[in-house]
Amino acid sequence: MLDHLAFTAPEPKVIAGAKSDWELVIGMEVHAQVASNAKLFSGASTTFGNEPNANVAFVDAAMPGMLPVINEFCVAQAVRTGLALKAGINLRSAFDRKNYFYPDLPQGYQISQLYHPIVGEGEIIVDMGPGVARKVRIERIHLEQDAGKSIHDMDPTMSFVDFNRTGVALMEIVSRPDIRGPEEAAAYIAKLRQILRYIGTCDGNMQNGNLRADVNVSVCRPGQYEKYQESQDFSHLGTRCEIKNMNSMRFIQQAIDYEARRQIAILEDGGKIVQETRLYDPDKGETRSMRSKEEAHDYRYFPCPDLLPLEIEQAWVDDIGATMPELPDEKKARFVKDLGLSEYDASVLTAEVADAEYFEAVVAVAEDGKLAANWVINELFGRLKKEGHEIGQSPVSPAQLGGIIRLIRSGDISGKIAKDLFEIVYTEGGDPAAIVEARGMKQVTDMGAIETAVDEIIAANPAQVEKAKANPKLAGWFVGQVIKASGGKANPAAVNEIVAKKLGL
Repeated sequence: MLDHLAFTAPEPKVIAGAKSDWELVIGMEVHAQVASNAKLFSGASTTFGNEPNANVAFVDAAMPGMLPVINEFCVAQAVRTGLALKAGINLRSAFDRKNYFYPDLPQGYQISQLYHPIVGEGEIIVDMGPGVARKVRIERIHLEQDAGKSIHDMDPTMSFVDFNRTGVALMEIVSRPDIRGPEEAAAYIAKLRQILRYIGTCDGNMQNGNLRADVNVSVCRPGQYEKYQESQDFSHLGTRCEIKNMNSMRFIQQAIDYEARRQIAILEDGGKIVQETRLYDPDKGETRSMRSKEEAHDYRYFPCPDLLPLEIEQAWVDDIGATMPELPDEKKARFVKDLGLSEYDASVLTAEVADAEYFEAVVAVAEDGKLAANWVINELFGRLKKEGHEIGQSPVSPAQLGGIIRLIRSGDISGKIAKDLFEIVYTEGGDPAAIVEARGMKQVTDMGAIETAVDEIIAANPAQVEKAKANPKLAGWFVGQVIKASGGKANPAAVNEIVAKKLGL
């Protein structure tokens, strides 16, 4: 289905240093909160915005003797995500304990998956424009529990801890270092978010922290990345630094650009990059050191003694696969192939699943994909954006907009009248066909009436007639006058035909 949407890879971002050119190499570790009503190992609620510590079960608070119980729905959500990313599903996976101290980590360890993740290798096609895209390989997806939240600004002498998020299921989606620039990194997050929202495994709300990214950035000389791709030997690449907990597309781009330039300056000055975890300060527009980068052995990983290995059946995976919705790339390809849309228009209409559903409902009534795309994108989306509304807040239903388009296609109204009709429906509501009938908005297609109007305009403007005969392009003036005289109701095609005949053009 996607074969005809062939693409070429974008050129890598090149940054000119003081001494030579450098290229960026970026890998992402995205933490996506699983869309579920309960946490990964307890029945506590995951509802955002509840009172602090309202969503806490005994196991979340690490009370003595409390044992975790796996949430099957969260496992299904991880499998669904893996299938959407064309990844291998591991029928046997296992949980490990990742040991570290955090005030908002009651157990003193995080239950995660290091050695045996539930999802293996996959891929994402990251669109950078019509005909241009980057294939980013997914290394793995593993399930883990989230930590809580420390609050430091409520009291000058004390910090508070909210355990509501503690134990909420996360999918950590780890990419290969295939991203080559800040814009690509933002586009990767946008595409991943789009897929997760389409399949319903994460709401993608970055403001609430439900989708956040750790961004690994390194720089290398031109040609080195190609050597890495050939050998998969990381020694050809530079030392990476990780920018932690990014939840803004704009800040991700700014942080990558700053971090790359920081590393280039150090290297060109003869220094070495120290692998470390850094934070981005958006107020200062710079990254700062947070801690030296830990390796797996620093966390003393070992198999979680409270959980048996997770074994799932292929039939269960197949059942989940059978319920998968159409994915954005597939939907986009179908819009291009079956409805004749441009790749750009198809991209706009599939950006959000709600937008795509609205558009398809309009097409079902209008029976004209191209015309429907034009009206949905230019008229409806334009108006909603101007008013700060989402598609779910549209006062015009798909049936109403489809009805307007049907009236255009049948010749009952012109494009100009259609815009007036759209305004009425948008502000007042109502059935488009009934409004046209009640307000006398039907297009005049009576050739006799149009001919009479043309004769009157020609008779009143002899000088303009001579000009039009000398330059046929000026015949459009007569067309405009006739349509104006009819209050915009005269059929433009019929007017054009009669004007040309009367002027002998």
